[in-house]
Amino acid sequence: MEKLYDERRELEWFWLCSIPGLFEADRKRLLQVYREPGRLYTEAKGKKGLLPVLTEKKLQAVRSHWELSRAQDAYHKWREKGIQFISCENPLYPARLLQIPDYPSGLFYKGAMISKEERCVAVIGARMCTYNGRNTAQEFSERLAQNGVSVVSGMAYGIDAQAQEACVKAGGKSYAVLGCGADICYPKENRGLYEALADKGGVISEFYPGTAPAAWHFPMRNRIISGLSEIVVVVEARKKSGTLITADLALEQGRDVYAFPGRMQDALSAGCNRLIQEGAGMITDIEEFLETNGFLTRKAAKEKNPNLVLASSEKLVYSCLDSDAKNLQTLAEETDLPIWQLMGVLSTLELKGLASESGKNNYVKMK
Repeated sequence: MEKLYDERRELEWFWLCSIPGLFEADRKRLLQVYREPGRLYTEAKGKKGLLPVLTEKKLQAVRSHWELSRAQDAYHKWREKGIQFISCENPLYPARLLQIPDYPSGLFYKGAMISKEERCVAVIGARMCTYNGRNTAQEFSERLAQNGVSVVSGMAYGIDAQAQEACVKAGGKSYAVLGCGADICYPKENRGLYEALADKGGVISEFYPGTAPAAWHFPMRNRIISGLSEIVVVVEARKKSGTLITADLALEQGRDVYAFPGRMQDALSAGCNRLIQEGAGMITDIEEFLETNGFLTRKAAKEKNPNLVLASSEKLVYSCLDSDAKNLQTLAEETDLPIWQLMGVLSTLELKGLASESGKNNYVKMK
């Protein structure tokens, strides 16, 4: 971290943000009275005692917390382990996050912190996503990365992880906001993604390192996902879901919200369709979205392969494919091709990147 201002003040913020049992609402209450963490520290360690602005249990946690020298030891210990801290007073703290009323007093992070000039879009959605939702998240995030736009999400199963993986693979930056300490990979199955984000973006948390994931942490972290982003995009969501909580928080923060529409029969489209009905932007064309929001760059204009030539049978099968999977029997009936020939054509389309097997003998259109 660049020494742009007094290191002692940064340590005082670190001390405040490391007190166990305190959440951001508690820190805000304390700062309303004591104005700055240094004064709070002096009062907590002095003879006067603290004013009863919190429960006695929490006030006792403040009184009994580390001396500043020990906070300094912990600060440097975590830096050596790759976990850095940045206070809301630090000039390098994300300016966009300061716009929300309940911004974190400090952030712990592994990797990099979002820079002032970075443009960020949150891509979020259902954990148990559909094949079509996964492909949509991947394609959308890939195009964001190709246009120099960073993807912010929660590294959860499903849409979150698919979006962030696609962004990194496309050479972009992505940032995960966790509901646990930044030193903890959650879910643990996403270890590869966690390491990739630390290298090609960052892993961010308001929780002190070592804090285990807890159910009530995730609604709290959602405000940071939306707060760090210019726009929040929902790929898939049920009518009642944590994804919609993030979308509602984004609207309260003055962020634009977009959603991909879906069929009314699909449960995972219900949340997106509700958002659109209530006024969210609708994405029916990714390039149009990028251009409308000033993300599209000439350099990253989507490449098309003019030399790609398809045989008549390949054109026929490709025209029958859809973003929703179709099985071999259905395709055989629609194309009037024998199964043996159909499977050969599908294999060729897969090699050309125009089809993909979403499940055994089930195929979807690509591009």
